[in-house]
Amino acid sequence: QVQLVESGGGLVQPGESLRLSCAASGNILGIYNMGWYRQTPGKQRELVASISSGGNTNYADSVKGRFTISRDNAKKTVYLQMNSLKPEDTAVYYCNEDIWARGGVKNYWGQGTQVTVSS
Repeated sequence: QVQLVESGGGLVQPGESLRLSCAASGNILGIYNMGWYRQTPGKQRELVASISSGGNTNYADSVKGRFTISRDNAKKTVYLQMNSLKPEDTAVYYCNEDIWARGGVKNYWGQGTQVTVSS
């Protein structure tokens, strides 16, 4: 079955950087849209950034100019480079992908990785 495994979260100080990765595995025939969401306690999960199979990107206003999403199709991996991190970026970050596998195209979520920005 298809699995998404995230890595790269951690504790950093304001102004520092982190790079998140999300690797897909399983009997995958193709990956379409890939994205990163984040969630804090008591709030809805929100879209941070997304990238289409053609490379078109979309960002939340709060991260424009600081975060960059990219993908490596050969490695079935999506990345989120986060620069100039702020305390308000603290959240659990989840990757989300539309994956074509046996049975058709389905939407999958990663397990989440904690990002904490604090001095």
